[in-house]
Amino acid sequence: MTIHKEGYSSIALTILFIAVLNAAIHFYLPLAHGLQWFIYILSFVLFVIILQFFRSPSITINKDETQVLCPADGKVVVIEETTETEYLKDKRIQISVFMSPINVHINRNPISGVVKYFKYHPGKYLVAWHPKSSTENERTTVVTENSAGTPVLFRQIAGALARRIVWYVKEGDTVTQGDQFGFIKFGSRVDIFLPLGTNVKVAIGEVVKGGKTVLAELTATTQAPKEEVKVKTAKADDTPIIAATTDVPVKPVKVVEEKKAAKKA
Repeated sequence: MTIHKEGYSSIALTILFIAVLNAAIHFYLPLAHGLQWFIYILSFVLFVIILQFFRSPSITINKDETQVLCPADGKVVVIEETTETEYLKDKRIQISVFMSPINVHINRNPISGVVKYFKYHPGKYLVAWHPKSSTENERTTVVTENSAGTPVLFRQIAGALARRIVWYVKEGDTVTQGDQFGFIKFGSRVDIFLPLGTNVKVAIGEVVKGGKTVLAELTATTQAPKEEVKVKTAKADDTPIIAATTDVPVKPVKVVEEKKAAKKA
């Protein structure tokens, strides 16, 4: 296990804060041994909490075009049919994963494909489990389309403690399932929107692992690309199309081509 690059500055600031705090206690209260030991313990606990928050465990990812991997560690708090209004603008299955401060906060691509849409939204900092956090909090929206033409939308959502969202993708990027696409600091939530008919493999309250847990399987119906409809435009010399009716009698009409008489010189 290693430390994620997003934690370098936070860990450095934590060490600086601990050093200054302990130096101040020793300088101003040299005889307060009980307080000093309390500060020692408090400093150690704080350092361990910050260190474990930015941990980056090594995992083995099994890539599968038909599966949707969980984008983050946490607990499933929402599974419902809803309407996605930002990009897809149709009904989808929404799965939401709440990430507590003790979870690994690395965000991973749920599918492989091409990033068709990306947008950052500044916003509020409601608690991550609040129903309106998905639309009112600071967030990013990413849409990745796989090789079968199936789009999957997912969002990073900041929470009450998470005040910084980091992302590593942009529109047009080709991404690989399980690779890191972002990071959220100190508690947050990730929403993922799947096509109707997707076979959901998790339940509300289930503890999930980013890049390991299979959230859902894309069925043959959801994977099928849309067929293009070609419309042929009729030309003036095309054979006429006769539409038959059943209730109204049709009287044949004779079309006579008129020729203009040549003018005498």
